Amino acid sequence: MRAAPRWLLLVSLLVALLLGLLPLPATLQPMRPYWIALVLAYWLIEEPDRIGLGMAFAIGLVADLVNGGLLGEQSLRLVILAFIVQRFRARLRFFPLLQQALTIGALLLNDRIVSMGLHLALGEPTLPPAFWAAPVVGMLLWPAVFLVIDGLRVGSWRR
Repeated sequence: MRAAPRWLLLVSLLVALLLGLLPLPATLQPMRPYWIALVLAYWLIEEPDRIGLGMAFAIGLVADLVNGGLLGEQSLRLVILAFIVQRFRARLRFFPLLQQALTIGALLLNDRIVSMGLHLALGEPTLPPAFWAAPVVGMLLWPAVFLVIDGLRVGSWRR
């Protein structure tokens, strides 16, 4: 089986980073899906030899620098997510898309718990209740994210 071109991996991560920077109204901001986690999860499931914990850490550092957040916060969150996805990849890969979406939703909820724990440990302000809706939004978007990237990845093999 041929691997997808490296540019597709990099472009998809860049697009996810840019989607995370798009301005949203203040009321919708806490519900912003964690785009980088969704794209990272796709690549971890479909091509685990291309991306791993080190790449997740590096992507998190870049995201922290771009977003101006606490340096290392997203790195920690993405490494935890990547570890769990790698650990259960054999099962996740063969789940139907809707079951994958539920699993991704649980992973995104775990990410929010880690984020909340970090905020509490560092004495940061508490997060709004809408903050907990973001994993649901990510779960609902998972099938679309999966199908778009998978279509590009499989289509690129034929060229």
